[in-house]
Amino acid sequence: MSQPYDILQDKCRALRLAETAKELPNFLREAEAKGWTYYEFIHEILRHELSCRERKNTEKLMKWAEFPEVLTFENFRLEEQTAIGEKQLNILKQLSWVDGCFTLIMMGPTGVGKTFLSTALGIHAIEHGYQVSFISMDRLIYVLKSKEYIGKSRTRYKRITKSDLIIIDDVMYMAYEPQDAHLFFQFIYEMYDKAAFILTSNKGPGEWGKFLGDPTLTTAILDRLLHRSEILTFSEKQNSIRMKYRKTLFDDQKAES
Repeated sequence: MSQPYDILQDKCRALRLAETAKELPNFLREAEAKGWTYYEFIHEILRHELSCRERKNTEKLMKWAEFPEVLTFENFRLEEQTAIGEKQLNILKQLSWVDGCFTLIMMGPTGVGKTFLSTALGIHAIEHGYQVSFISMDRLIYVLKSKEYIGKSRTRYKRITKSDLIIIDDVMYMAYEPQDAHLFFQFIYEMYDKAAFILTSNKGPGEWGKFLGDPTLTTAILDRLLHRSEILTFSEKQNSIRMKYRKTLFDDQKAES
């Protein structure tokens, strides 16, 4: 024999209201106990369904983004940054630059917070409904080279090209073969005016030609990336934040003894 709510739950599932179907008995009991109006009842079940869908969508986008770790503004120490102030950070948080397909180039030595800031901005964008991809330049080159014959690379490439914001970490960390440089140019050419970029690098754009090995190609890449851009420069004199907050196995006293 069917339970009193089974038929209603089946209809909810048929309408793809899966989360409502799960909680419907509880909602009905609460509505009866509190004397909800029809409006209040419908409002509550729709609010619940939308909230669950937003949460699931955020979880999906976080999984697709492939951040190396979850770094958010909740733990971001603005006072330790030399590249950006409160006013500039608030402008970035508005995310209009993502809609405008801007490029942010974060430039500076290792450990000063480039990856932290780029990841925090990426997660902030996801929380506002944008699709984001995070990938190192080395990994991006591998995906571009293997997307035709490796399924995982093909899937990753499709997700990257559908992203509103693409974060490329460690740009020009090493020298690249001419064919790799050409693949990178094709990728930038394809995504130009379709997505915003954040690029982190310990080299300035003026040095990129040495790593791509082709000044003409480098000029073409920079022409597209810098058309709408902002360069955030982290001071060479800034101490490594990563080392400042590093975890150790031994405290100083134990190490000395």
